[in-house]
Amino acid sequence: MHDSSQNSRPPRGRPFLNGNAGRPAGSRNRVTRVADALLTGEAETLVRKAIELARRGDVAMLKFLLGRILPRERAVKIDIPNLESAGDVVAATAAIMREVADGHVTPTEGAALAAIVKMNRDAIDLVDVVRRLDQLEEQRGR
Repeated sequence: MHDSSQNSRPPRGRPFLNGNAGRPAGSRNRVTRVADALLTGEAETLVRKAIELARRGDVAMLKFLLGRILPRERAVKIDIPNLESAGDVVAATAAIMREVADGHVTPTEGAALAAIVKMNRDAIDLVDVVRRLDQLEEQRGR
């Protein structure tokens, strides 16, 4: 048989007390504060040690350092037309596809470039819609 007094109590720790919003935004926990205090003034020594370990062949340290030093993305330069009309957007998309197919840019880089072209196309479309709306309002107002 179940004790009915247990069923009437809320789960332990709930509901939270009013005003208990946890740690304030931007505050650091105790372990982080202690580690920061221990490492104060040691950053240069630690970086030198990490470089020394990487030079000695520590692959994990080498990956760690390269992951922090090398840029996550590379600059990509491709020739696309000025995007002034929907036709230009088609030509730009074709140029991006050609670069991806030829292996000059990765599919991920091509997708990022295509997203930029799409954003520009959306802006062209918006300008066109506003222009047409202005024309309709002008005709209606006559």
